[in-house]
Parts: sequence; C-alpha cells; structure tokens
Amino acid sequence: MKLAKSLDRLGTESAFSILAEAKKLEAQGKPMIHLGLGQPDFKTPQHIVDAAKKALDDGHHGYVLSNGILECRQAVTRKIKKLYNKEIDPERVLIMPGGKPTMYYAIQMFGEPGAEIIHPTPGFPIYESMINYTGSTAVPYDLTEDKDLKFTAEKILSLITDETRLLILINPNNPTGSFVEKEEVDKLAEGLKKYPHVVILSDEIYSRQIYDNKEMPTFFNYPDLQDRLIVLDGWSKAYSMTGWRMGWSVWPENLVEHVTKLIINSVSCVNAPSQFAGIAALDGPDEPILEMMKKFDKRRKLIHEGLNSLPGIECSLPGGAFYAFPKVIGTGMNGSEFAKKAMHEAGVAIVPGTAFGKTAIDYVRFSFAASEDSISQALENIKKMLG
Repeated sequence: MKLAKSLDRLGTESAFSILAEAKKLEAQGKPMIHLGLGQPDFKTPQHIVDAAKKALDDGHHGYVLSNGILECRQAVTRKIKKLYNKEIDPERVLIMPGGKPTMYYAIQMFGEPGAEIIHPTPGFPIYESMINYTGSTAVPYDLTEDKDLKFTAEKILSLITDETRLLILINPNNPTGSFVEKEEVDKLAEGLKKYPHVVILSDEIYSRQIYDNKEMPTFFNYPDLQDRLIVLDGWSKAYSMTGWRMGWSVWPENLVEHVTKLIINSVSCVNAPSQFAGIAALDGPDEPILEMMKKFDKRRKLIHEGLNSLPGIECSLPGGAFYAFPKVIGTGMNGSEFAKKAMHEAGVAIVPGTAFGKTAIDYVRFSFAASEDSISQALENIKKMLG
C-alpha cells in the first residue's frame, strides 16, 4: 500500500507511550509512581455524573446538533459572563470532543505550504505536529530563554511576518506550568493590533487552575481582537473530566460555518449525555474546583521545594496548571536520560522535555496530579537514584 507522505510529518503525544512503558514494567512486578499524564487524580464531581445518568434515563441517546446542543452552548456563555463579564453569542460557541479538535480544526483552517504559524516551545506537542502535518512553517518562540519559562510580548511580536496566519498561545502553559500575568498579555494584545492579518488561538484550558489568587488574563478582555480570536477551553482539567472528552471553543462569527463543516466531516457531534453533564458542571457549584485547587497548591509547593533540594536540579515555581518543569542538566544527564533512569531505577514515570519541543532537551515534566504521599515518595526515590 502507498501511504500519503504527509503522515511522515505527523507527531504524537509521548506521555501516552511513557504510560504504556510504565504499565509494562508494573506488570513485571516493578512498583511505579505515575507522574507522567496530565490528568487530575480526582473523581468527577457527583452532581455532574448524576446529570449524565439522568440524560440517559430521559432518552438522550441520539444525534444532536454538530455545534453542540443549544443548552450546553448557552451554559458556556453564562460561565464566560460570570467569570469575565463578557457577552458571547451562543452561535459562536462550538462543543467539541475534548480540546484537541479545536487545535486540529484551527490549524487545518489556516495551515498550508507557504503559511507560517507561531507557537510556543516547549508546548503541547499536538500543535507543532499539526502545523507540520499541514505543510505550514512552524515558527517557535522558545520559553527556555526565560528563567521562569514565560513568553514575552516583544519576542512573539518580533516573529510576525506577512506570511504569519496564526499565533498560538497557551497560558497557563503545558508543559512548563508557567503563567504569564495580565501586564505582559496587555502588551501583546496592544502589539497585535498592528497585525490584523494574524488570527489568535488562545489555549485557556488551564484558566481555572491559577495559583496565588492571580487574575486570568483571558483574551476575551480585548475587544479589538474579537473578530480574529479563537479561545479554547473545556471541562477536562477544571472539573476532572478528562475521559468524558468534552471541550468548548469560541470562534469569530465568520469562521463558525467553516469549523462546523469540519466537525460534520469528522466527528459529527459530541454525545448528548456528556453535554448534559457539561451543563451541570458549568452551572453547578465551584466548590469542587476550589477544593481540588487547595490540594494542587499544596502539591505544587511540595514538588517545587523537593525538586530544588535535589543536587543538579533547578525548578521554577509553577504559576498555573499542575506541572513542574525542572532543568536537570546539572545531574550530568539530559532530560531523556534522566526520565529513563527515573523510570527504570527510581520507579517514577515522568516525561522528557523533548516530548514538548527540541529546545527542552535539558528538562523533564513532572505532573503533580498525584497524592502528596506519591510525590514525596517519588522525590525520595529520585534522591536515592542521584546518590
């Protein structure tokens, strides 16, 4: 058989291969602490589960609108209004099976040979994978140039050319856990006014997971950019609903028809019961999120202090999400060597930095979406590994 050459340009998400390798070692009897996948270790709140059950009992078993049931899209707009005091037409909201379809459709829409797409590195790997797949030119901005792994407006704006079609932002960032505050985002938004040909994809999936009571500088805050803004968000991280495959995004009015066609040509629609669960999540109490964040904050401080106490390791304090991204070159190992040794000798599954971009060769990613006991034991095991 003869396959399309574009498949050779398609990457993957290494966290799942790390999980598979760790599970294989576990099956052979080796104890393993899993700090690889970016998945909250909490159960989905019960009122959300109950809403899905009720939807099934009420007979919501069939096809629904490709852009999402109206009630779910309206729930998204209510939440945006509550969080950011921003009125959004529910016709601009699309319900997706997770966050990745929004990435996929946006890059498909603007990516082709000759086009340039600006993206963060290290960053969620599907972005660079899809840019390459479309034949576009990937133009990275390197977060490792900053000691706290944050982007700057000046750096991003300097990369824009006449061929730039799309700018991708992830804030808070996966994999680094870095969080760029409003003052710097204001500078970027102001600078982007000079480049009306550039569409912005703002990945805000970790918008509810910011520490120290800091404000989320959502791109909904900038009226002058709304006609070329795509905002990606969803339920997976905030409500511990990764397996439900539920995401939402807001699109400029003139792109809704195009993205709806892409949905129809690919996934048809998101299953109905999950959308009723999504409504219950958005309209329900925020206490489950606040309780999760209290625990994440304790884990954040524990892993930050613990990693910095180890010889040869430097780690900035995560400002958002649930990841620590330490530099480990001081141990005499690069990130890939460190991650392999950690799995096979210390029994700790983590992800090498190069899974998120070539410039992160000296880094690894720890997910602290695990219990404090597991994190403490992992740090102790790695301390012994380092001798």
